[in-house]
Amino acid sequence: MVPKPIPLLPAKPLAATNNISGFRVRPGLFLLNGANVVPGGVSFTIHSINATYCELCLFRRTQQEPFAILPFPDNFRIGNTFSMIVFDLDIYEIEYAYRMDGPNDPDRGLLFDKTKYLLDPYARAVTGQSIWGVNQTPGCSYHARVVEDIFDWGDFHDPHLPFRDMIIYETHVRGFTQHPSSGVKHPGTFEGLLEKLPYLLELGVNTVELMPIFEFDEMADERIVDGRQLLNYWGYNTVCFFAPNTSYTATPEFNHEGTQLKHLIRTLNEHGIEVILDVVVNHTAEGNEQGPFFSFKGLDNNIYYMLTPDGKYYNFSGVGNTLNCNHPVVRQFILDCLRYWVVEYRVDGFRFDLASILGRDTDGAPLSEPPLLESLAFDPILGRVKLIAEAWDAGGLYQVGSFPSWNRWAEWNGKYRDDLRCFLKGDGGLAWAAVQRITGSADLYPPSQRQNASVNFLTCHDGFTLYDLYSYDVKHNEANGWGNTDGANDNNSWNCGVEGDTTDPEVLALRDRLMKNAFAVLLCSRGTPMFLAGDEFANTQFGNNNAYCQDNEISWLDWSRLENHQDLFHFVSQMIAFRKAHPIIRGETAPARCGWPSVSLHNGAAWNAKMDEQTRQIGVLFTGRNQDDTADDLILLAVNSHWEAHWQGLPELPSGLRWSLVLHTACPDPFAAGPLFSGNGLQMGPRSVAVFHAVSGRS
Repeated sequence: MVPKPIPLLPAKPLAATNNISGFRVRPGLFLLNGANVVPGGVSFTIHSINATYCELCLFRRTQQEPFAILPFPDNFRIGNTFSMIVFDLDIYEIEYAYRMDGPNDPDRGLLFDKTKYLLDPYARAVTGQSIWGVNQTPGCSYHARVVEDIFDWGDFHDPHLPFRDMIIYETHVRGFTQHPSSGVKHPGTFEGLLEKLPYLLELGVNTVELMPIFEFDEMADERIVDGRQLLNYWGYNTVCFFAPNTSYTATPEFNHEGTQLKHLIRTLNEHGIEVILDVVVNHTAEGNEQGPFFSFKGLDNNIYYMLTPDGKYYNFSGVGNTLNCNHPVVRQFILDCLRYWVVEYRVDGFRFDLASILGRDTDGAPLSEPPLLESLAFDPILGRVKLIAEAWDAGGLYQVGSFPSWNRWAEWNGKYRDDLRCFLKGDGGLAWAAVQRITGSADLYPPSQRQNASVNFLTCHDGFTLYDLYSYDVKHNEANGWGNTDGANDNNSWNCGVEGDTTDPEVLALRDRLMKNAFAVLLCSRGTPMFLAGDEFANTQFGNNNAYCQDNEISWLDWSRLENHQDLFHFVSQMIAFRKAHPIIRGETAPARCGWPSVSLHNGAAWNAKMDEQTRQIGVLFTGRNQDDTADDLILLAVNSHWEAHWQGLPELPSGLRWSLVLHTACPDPFAAGPLFSGNGLQMGPRSVAVFHAVSGRS
């Protein structure tokens, strides 16, 4: 017998059970944090372990005094969670915040103050932040908005690029297009970045890593130095972890915040470009004892922050406070945050700023198996997103090669940056280290233990641009207002004989060659390559290696340099295409039929693996099967970092193959050198890189 279907009951609107301050209310959705729209109302949910009292404050748009205050009744609390549905709200006209009461004992880290308005940690949008560089509510508290999700993802498909196939392009949303030379309609915004999609496709990158886009306060620590307004431009001072930076939108998105960012992510993904967010979950904009008080300090200060025994703030972040990441409450909060960005914004991965903090215990001690890192590694929602650690912090913990992994975490390989910078400018004693970095840093990440762990880079937002790396011996951060004391001193840079700008054609030619050398080596190294936006057309920060506060031409990309450095741009684009065409560069493939090892050394001469303190010439041969698995693919990268020319011998190929010269940076047009090459060796110019490819034909 076929059972009769059970009829569905008609949906009933939620019914109010109380009246508070003239509003119909009822207990809310305790399992849904933040403000969530429900039939006829909004559910407001917040939790605190130590709070004894909580009230919801409702504001009219742009007003700083609440028009209604709704205390949570005792029966609207379960455990440590307060939740209330408020009916008949016009969500387009209201803003909200909380006030909490509880013990105030600073020595124990308890700072409850029932007079302070508190920003919802789970707020989807923060008010008063939508105009960049303008403090719209000076001296006032942060409020949150109720957000309705109206975005239609349609038939959405993530690219899901393998780690080894990624080519990461790190950029700042505002700085990418804010310069007048960018030529976009919406400079400094998500829309402006999207207008540059044709450029990104021509360049060939397939992953964009966005510097912080969580809501931050660029007005924090605003200063005037030499008549120039300095802001917190980079954004490493999170105000709210669930809210996108509304000043990055081209037009206001009242109550629909995030729509333009979602459009950007979906469109990039549709064109095969993944989006990684640089997330700052190690500290907040509340700072130390002298910092502002607007959210976590008034909720559970002694839980959310690492505190010393006398209630002060540990400062492993270098900017005042440190999130207590491995406390169960904070761990859950961070997990909720990342899950939200994956589900609601479909981001493809996260780069974690000062990630070693995420592995510290509640007292700051490093943990061998940090619960937070383990939770993120095995979380089912995060199961296919990229997790990339900046494996150090401001407290001196340096974990490159030893960051807890579970074979899920990749690392910014700071040793790749340091070793290759030194080797490429001609320092002695670095040949062995250079070979290790180029071949995948097996000394740091044994393939049998850690796969796809190394993110290789020579430049990033923090430090010199590539052009400045070969234009300045020392940093020039005077414009930051700290007497040039800020920023790193160990840059491993070289000015090629002249500090800063010059018209000397020999110096300019050398700098151009060194930049091409850097890109050739980076894009022929095993591991995931990453470079800083603008390096492909020699963008400069005028020697500033810590431009965190420079919202001006120091940090903005000057697109006029693209026209002046077209040859460099085309070189980088061709190198990216070459990397994509040869999987053996990106990682091991099926063994080559010729029987040669997958990696071998030819340092100046065929099969020569000898290296000493004077070695400044290396040759690395990658062998395996080609993209279609139809033939052997043999690629040899030769690097001569010496200031003199040297012969590079090539191994004798099996019958039917000959060596083709793909590029030689000693030539004015590196990719045009190939047709002139014939034989089993090349006289490499001073400070040059050559790439050879075995092709069919007679030698």
